[in-house]
Amino acid sequence: MAKITWDHIHLRTTNPEGMAQWFEKMLGAEIVRSMQQGQPRIDLKLGGANIFIAPVKDGDGTNVAPSIPYRGLDHFGLSVSGIDAVAAELKAKGVEFTREPTTVRPGVRVCFIRAPEGVSIELLDRDPKYAA
Repeated sequence: MAKITWDHIHLRTTNPEGMAQWFEKMLGAEIVRSMQQGQPRIDLKLGGANIFIAPVKDGDGTNVAPSIPYRGLDHFGLSVSGIDAVAAELKAKGVEFTREPTTVRPGVRVCFIRAPEGVSIELLDRDPKYAA
């Protein structure tokens, strides 16, 4: 079997600059600006992963974001350490929480936040002593 690794997450938005600024301000993402086919492009680097931001316009055939939960990709998860302190910092910045920090099983605490365009992000704090 071929070795498979993650390459990117692709987000579509009517406000690429706003999306990029949110990820930079709230989660510390690095904004990477470039040109693609003569048009400005905004990408992000976050936790070693690439997030590509694609602009969309009303009426271009792109559907609006569904309400969660829904079928298909529901959210993506980011590892953190000290989730309660991270959550407090994000709340101070005005981030919307859809689930407060909760222990879901021994050694694992999670919370969910909402990014622009209804993007759902899970933050996970895993205690290494419970790792299998």
